Amino acid sequence: MSILHVLLFSLLSLSSCNQREESQTSNVSSDNQQPVSEVTTTTLYSELSSPWGMTWLPDGRLLVTEKKGEILIFKDDKYTGQKVTGLPKVYSSGQGGLMDIQLHPKYADNGWIYLAYSKPLSGGAATAVMRAKLSGNELVEKKDIFVADPVLSAGHHFGSRIAFDNDGYLYVVAGERGTNKKVQELSNDLGKIHRLFDDGRIPTDNPFVNQAGAKASIWSYGHRNPQGMVYDKENNRLWAVEHGPKGGDELNLIEKGKNYGWPLVTYGINYNGEPISDKTEMEGVQKPVKYWVPSPAPCGMALVTSDKYPGWKGNLLIANLAFRFLNRVQLNGTTFAAEEKLLENIGRVRHVAQSPDGFIYVITEGPGKLVKLLPSK
Repeated sequence: MSILHVLLFSLLSLSSCNQREESQTSNVSSDNQQPVSEVTTTTLYSELSSPWGMTWLPDGRLLVTEKKGEILIFKDDKYTGQKVTGLPKVYSSGQGGLMDIQLHPKYADNGWIYLAYSKPLSGGAATAVMRAKLSGNELVEKKDIFVADPVLSAGHHFGSRIAFDNDGYLYVVAGERGTNKKVQELSNDLGKIHRLFDDGRIPTDNPFVNQAGAKASIWSYGHRNPQGMVYDKENNRLWAVEHGPKGGDELNLIEKGKNYGWPLVTYGINYNGEPISDKTEMEGVQKPVKYWVPSPAPCGMALVTSDKYPGWKGNLLIANLAFRFLNRVQLNGTTFAAEEKLLENIGRVRHVAQSPDGFIYVITEGPGKLVKLLPSK
């Protein structure tokens, strides 16, 4: 990395990926911008605190997680005043808490619901996935099916997104918790995306099952802190976005057994301005499909499969915390084609999801809102 490169990076504001300051600029190139989309927004609820995930039940109810350890229940785009009970205790500190929520692909048949959270344990906390069922508004038949090892006292980089593929395998992100180079070691769960059966058992065709000392659940490694993940059912592709340090946030196509390089290669630098690596690529390391400098702090992500938004089908929608907008990314197969900023300055956009009836919903913090996007006529 050149001295000029380091100096340019050092002009960026120092902050953690959880508390990055709002910036007025991004590296969206005018050559790669799409025509301005015509959508309107309606705020459905404006009293959220620090929302993180959302999913819809078959009866139309929307569940929204709050990082402090709550799940709010919405119906017909209105808050019912009800909350889910019987939730696990969470390590609600720093970036920890109750995070993602997803339904089993065959929820209508088996009733399984999945929660990702930071589990308080002796010595600190760990990224965990619990599966349970709903009896009325109460979680029952609760069981942790994944707990990342080792337990650490660090309060950041839990990862925590969940996705299912066409075959019903579950993928979960365990962030690197500040362990840096240890994410290159396969003997721990951190800085990895894991692949499991829906009950937590480990598939025998995972890439490192037969490697001595390796965690058998690992699907990919060399990640820093992915907080967005979505599965493209039509094309059988798993996408993730992850936080870089100061610069170097990434969009990655996640593939079996691949190394995504952290911290051996990065387009970012340390928050104190010092370089992390002098390499942005390396043999045996996957290149990002797209990277951003400075850091927009990408978080939740959705793939548009709806026909309700002209020109959006097949696009990725990526929440951005620091730059406070929703990013619409157009792909050409597995390569980046263009991007467009939506909902600028709406708040720290934590997550975006498509409802079963094809509408896009967004949750924000600072201010905490649930917003619905409506195509302009």
